[in-house]
Amino acid sequence: MEDKYFSKKHYVLVHGGCHGAWCWFKLKPLMESIGYRVTMLDMAASGINLTKINEIRTAAEYSEPLIQLMASLPDDEKVVIVGHSLGGLNIALAMEMFPHKIAVAVFLTAFMPDSRNTPSFVFDQFAAKMPSGEDFWLDTEFMSYNDPNGSFEAYIFGTQFLSKLYRISPIEDLMLAITLRRPTSFFLNDIRRPETKLSKERYGSVKRVYVVSDKDEAIPPSFQWWMIENDAVKDVRTLQGSDHMPMLCIPKQLCSCLHDIAQKYC
Repeated sequence: MEDKYFSKKHYVLVHGGCHGAWCWFKLKPLMESIGYRVTMLDMAASGINLTKINEIRTAAEYSEPLIQLMASLPDDEKVVIVGHSLGGLNIALAMEMFPHKIAVAVFLTAFMPDSRNTPSFVFDQFAAKMPSGEDFWLDTEFMSYNDPNGSFEAYIFGTQFLSKLYRISPIEDLMLAITLRRPTSFFLNDIRRPETKLSKERYGSVKRVYVVSDKDEAIPPSFQWWMIENDAVKDVRTLQGSDHMPMLCIPKQLCSCLHDIAQKYC
């Protein structure tokens, strides 16, 4: 007899920079209550993952928990994979490696690479379009580590910058982020390498939905729409009244949005 639990549609949730699986704590029970399997993952050096940021150098190493999960799935199982913010890079790598295991990829106010340039392109465009230095990053701390292949840059969000991310979210959630934040990296030296370019045949074959947060001050809607126009997606949804953390400020609306996506594309 088929196991009803494992026949449920399966969502895999990937957090953004300086965060961890904990940031989905409101969304997971909501989605499970309507019948979905939900897996929340800590990327390397994130959440309670014991790796330290200075022990990893590549986006693939940072994404290893997601890669291991995807590799472990049966070949006949397709998941809905959701990447928030920097998590768009993680799910893009998974899409390139496991396109046959993904029913639809959801970029939730996330960085979304294209298949024409190296993944660094969208981050370079973001840096070019946003105010420079403290005008944008506020009290974010940037760190450099020596590396035989060149300096390795990491960062950790400061309290002021996190407040910008959590502009609408409850103060208790901001305090949780301040308590649990960990340093991370954009891995720019790695994702500028030509061999990291994503392919149209694999990455580009996976259905993509972009979810815009209309009050986001971290990745502003104007840049979210630039990414959407830069590389066509299957569908675009907009969350009204959401800051950069929709899973915390409007979890019920986000749950409804993800449910609609699963109903349409799975």
